[in-house]
Amino acid sequence: MAEIGYTMMCEQTPARQLVDDVVTAERVGFDYAVISDHYFPWLEEMGHSPYAWSVLGAVAHATDRLPLMTYVTCPIMRYHPAVVAQKAATMGVLSEGRFTLGLGAGENLNEHVVGHGWPPVNTRHEMFREAIDIIRELFDGGYRTYRGEFFDIDSAKLFDLPDRPVPLAVAASGDQSLDIAAEYGDALVSTDPERELVEKFAASGGQGKPVYGQLAISYDPDRDAAVERAHRLWRWSLPGWKVMAELPAPVNFAAATETVRPDDVAKKVPCGPDVDAVVEAVRQYTDAGFTHVALVQIGSEHQREFFDWWEKELLPALRRL
Repeated sequence: MAEIGYTMMCEQTPARQLVDDVVTAERVGFDYAVISDHYFPWLEEMGHSPYAWSVLGAVAHATDRLPLMTYVTCPIMRYHPAVVAQKAATMGVLSEGRFTLGLGAGENLNEHVVGHGWPPVNTRHEMFREAIDIIRELFDGGYRTYRGEFFDIDSAKLFDLPDRPVPLAVAASGDQSLDIAAEYGDALVSTDPERELVEKFAASGGQGKPVYGQLAISYDPDRDAAVERAHRLWRWSLPGWKVMAELPAPVNFAAATETVRPDDVAKKVPCGPDVDAVVEAVRQYTDAGFTHVALVQIGSEHQREFFDWWEKELLPALRRL
């Protein structure tokens, strides 16, 4: 079966709890953990957005075996790619080889804060390709100078490198980003269980490489409470990536989802204590060729109950998948 991961969802969880929760995730049998890397939450109701890389450093120290990964970091505006390379290499050292750098072309929500505007998607992909070039060059060691259309580096060198280069997982949702993932990625990241995307990745050079997906669920013994929470905190996800990448602030996500009903969210997000519903949702990913699926439990105040349910009921059911 696919490896099942735990998601440290920074947009809904205080920083110290993120560390405590992933320690529990390791103890109760998750296979790996991913972390979101945002400046803002999607909705004000989510209430948090600590700096993911500080959390990762603490998590690397607090865990022993769990592979870790950003899901995903954008290296084109808020962070210069040379800085991303340094952060990732340091995480490779701190985690003793347990870290994968997940990269994506970003969202206006997080990148506009540096005041450079939000370029069109074709430009973002050109910037993304150039940024990955720089990151890979720096991972190879030695002094590097690079002159690009969007980024430059001048005699840059990473002095602390892990024993093996940090793997790159590249997020893709369409043909342009898929081409980049196939060229540069040691793994593919995709939010939806799209078999066609996985097959194109394999045909373009990704055969046999890991494919990462993510599944949001809202566990609660009371299904009505689970649906209410999913609607309150997760309705932002329904417009889809082409909309989500362009909206600049939580208020815009709130306005874009004013007409989303609780039942609309419940059709996309397994809600309540139904183990079979989650197993079937994971099966959609495995049937599409995904090798890894990271679960997101919606609502930071319900993580402990989720872990108990996972360990006693959900994990055994998923192992039988």
